[in-house]
Amino acid sequence: MKRQLYGHTAWRGKASAAPEAGAVVAEWAMSSDSPAASIRFATRADALGIAEMSRDYIEHGLGWSWTRERILRNLRHRDTNAIVAVRDADRAGFAIMKYGEEEAHLLLLAVKPSHRRSGVGSAMVEWLERSARVAGVGRITLEARASNDAARAFYFRLGYAQAQLLPGYYGGRETSVRMVKAFGLSRTGAL
Repeated sequence: MKRQLYGHTAWRGKASAAPEAGAVVAEWAMSSDSPAASIRFATRADALGIAEMSRDYIEHGLGWSWTRERILRNLRHRDTNAIVAVRDADRAGFAIMKYGEEEAHLLLLAVKPSHRRSGVGSAMVEWLERSARVAGVGRITLEARASNDAARAFYFRLGYAQAQLLPGYYGGRETSVRMVKAFGLSRTGAL
């Protein structure tokens, strides 16, 4: 199904230079009969829910490292965006991305199983990619478990390529696949 964002095929997310926590930055609908959804900046009140989603959907079997306190530290960091996707008043998913001069790193992305394959994950990645381009970042990197075929296929469909295998990346227990998407020239003209 082709996603329609308010009747346009182009992304219509809105970001401000100094957004307020909880500010809605984008809205979308998959079709006229599906519920509208929005992406907003995460707030302190989201920290525990984000941490629990990380534990349950990302870190399962590895131990819990993205605790509420770690999420709160990232929310306070000026080089990090944390967003929440909301559908039917439910926190459908979240993503956290850290920005550097030339590269952004997608630290975490999770979507509740009941909201998967509905465009929530793709919409969050699209918003983060647009933010990275506006910031002059030339590429985004991320890691996915080598055993998580669904996640790697999701990112591949969005234009990410496998760049490196990282044995023992997850606490010495599991191999990671580093994936990269380049946008072209960054602020300094380097890829």
